[in-house]
Amino acid sequence: MDWDQLDLNPRVITAVKKAKIKSMREVLKYSGPDLQRQTKLSILDVQQLLKAVSGALRKITVVTAFQMYHEKHIFTVQHQKLSLGCPILDSFLRGGVPLVGITELAGESSAGKTQMCLQLCLSVQYPGTYGGLDAGAVYICTEDVFPNKRLQQLIGHQHKLRTDVPLDVIKKIKFGDNIFIEHAADIDTLNDCITRRVPILLLRGSVRLIIVDSVAALFRGEFAAKDSAVRAKHLQTLGAKLQNLSCGFQTPILCINQVTDAVGDMDARQSNSGLLDKKVSPALGITWSNQLLMRLMLSRTQYADAEPKEFPVDASLQYTNVLRTVEVIFAPHLPQSFCYYVVKLEGVRGRKEKE
Repeated sequence: MDWDQLDLNPRVITAVKKAKIKSMREVLKYSGPDLQRQTKLSILDVQQLLKAVSGALRKITVVTAFQMYHEKHIFTVQHQKLSLGCPILDSFLRGGVPLVGITELAGESSAGKTQMCLQLCLSVQYPGTYGGLDAGAVYICTEDVFPNKRLQQLIGHQHKLRTDVPLDVIKKIKFGDNIFIEHAADIDTLNDCITRRVPILLLRGSVRLIIVDSVAALFRGEFAAKDSAVRAKHLQTLGAKLQNLSCGFQTPILCINQVTDAVGDMDARQSNSGLLDKKVSPALGITWSNQLLMRLMLSRTQYADAEPKEFPVDASLQYTNVLRTVEVIFAPHLPQSFCYYVVKLEGVRGRKEKE
């Protein structure tokens, strides 16, 4: 607290500092006589102190629940989102991915989780006018090699996906230079990356997005069923570290999660079920779920067209016109709902309805 900013006699400010009172909140905890004893000031000086502190606090804007519900108040960080680069998906998520908190993308293999994360790695680099944060991304791989070939495809087709952005703006962005790739083969390496290297990039303003692909791979491989308590402790530690980075730097955290068969586990199915009837549940259980702000479940359904379109890409990437769904399982600002989308050569595109 900078006491010199308050309209007070320097003598009063000196007395407050000597009493080791560090905040305005701490001043208001004491009664008048208590402040006199702490600061050794006269009653008139204490009254001036309380008046100055109260006046400063009144300048802080208070947001009511009614204003939040009707979105009539212009928020700072809480109202800002990172665009997914698709107007339909952005509308579905009320602007995109929240800047503060951990967002999970869960789903089976080939559901499109990595595709969406790669698209966000490019979207974050756009200026704020176009839904970005004008910074790069950190992509932490824990199981597979980073899909650089697909990333280069997306970069080369940004002008087709982002038709809302002038071509000269797209050409000025050096997308490939602003994505920092890390490979973490074990939990210790992951913790070291998050604790030491990532904060340096955040402090420099080089990145404003952190992606972990995937969070379940390491915890499934390193802990047996009997070590559930130890695993839970490590998950809580990881979640706390990611939360601190997100809150401290207003940086979205995206964690890809695997799924497990939910047959016979009704509690897991009920706690993670949405509008769509699924027979799978996100991995890592309730301990990890408690670390999340938002959980999205991705899944494949069927072909969007009668004849799937094949793109001139690596066949192993399976870029066909398969209709997929993204479903909100839980989020503080969104109802349970789902949206269709397809993975095109140029990137992920939402669809307003199933056709």
